[in-house]
Amino acid sequence: MIDFKNTIDFMGKRKFATMLSAILIIISIGSFFLNGMRFGLDFTGGTQAELLYEESPSLEDIRSTLGENGFQNYEVVFFGSDRDVVIRIQDVQEEGLPLEESNQTGDRVLALLRDASNQDIELLRSEFIGAQVGDELREQGGLGMLVALIMIMIYISLRFQFKFAVGAVVALAHDVIIVLGFFSVMQFDFDLTVLAAVLAVVGYSLNDTIVVSDRIRENFRLLRGVDSTETINTSITQTFSRTIITSLTTLLVLIALLLVGGEMISGFAVALTAGVLVGTYSSIYVAANVLLYMHISKEDLIPAQKDDEELDALP
Repeated sequence: MIDFKNTIDFMGKRKFATMLSAILIIISIGSFFLNGMRFGLDFTGGTQAELLYEESPSLEDIRSTLGENGFQNYEVVFFGSDRDVVIRIQDVQEEGLPLEESNQTGDRVLALLRDASNQDIELLRSEFIGAQVGDELREQGGLGMLVALIMIMIYISLRFQFKFAVGAVVALAHDVIIVLGFFSVMQFDFDLTVLAAVLAVVGYSLNDTIVVSDRIRENFRLLRGVDSTETINTSITQTFSRTIITSLTTLLVLIALLLVGGEMISGFAVALTAGVLVGTYSSIYVAANVLLYMHISKEDLIPAQKDDEELDALP
């Protein structure tokens, strides 16, 4: 553990942190309206085909072949090995293919690639996802996230205090908006693996926020003669070594996934990496900041005492 001898004045920078968070959220929301999200095959509908080549192919040649034959919204990546290729083609019906023929897209892609290559190519599987299924996944994913935030707020209200619940939910909403905004600004594909990563970010950020909140509550009861700002600074300083170590070890794993995990899970790793960075920041500067804006005090955490007359009346 890292031992900090002096209390770090985290809350002394809280106005700057508030401005930074506001700017990031404005950019994220603005990007939602201007750019939207680049939804992957899981949400838009389309065809996914897995092909096995005799030798390692050139992905650029495959992309060129698809583009030359009228396909526009597609993604070509290696899957597992450099001979196994996954092709995702979005919105196949927009390419002039009627619904009843959409399931045959994999066979047509296979025929095109065989004509353009001198290799033996095998179609391992071909799956079609309808746009209606994609809409349902999008709605259920958003609803699931909303329900999760509501349940988290109820839990923290019961476990700590209502002001802590507001701070935690604001921090979680802050993290989700910025991670989604990052994908919108960069126009990275947003699919089910990225949605899973966003939900994992909620859990990660919540865990760190609860650790900090628990120490804040404890210090409000133990420390004497200090104001709320100093109590929060002391609490964050005491848990800061744990926060740093947890974040760094998590980032090491995520960097390994980014470097050697392949393109199939790159979106998951990118979303989690952004989420860990933003979640670490929000557990310090967003959740605690909200507590100060709501004027948290020692009285909020001490149970109300019975009046002396009520105590005297007791047998």
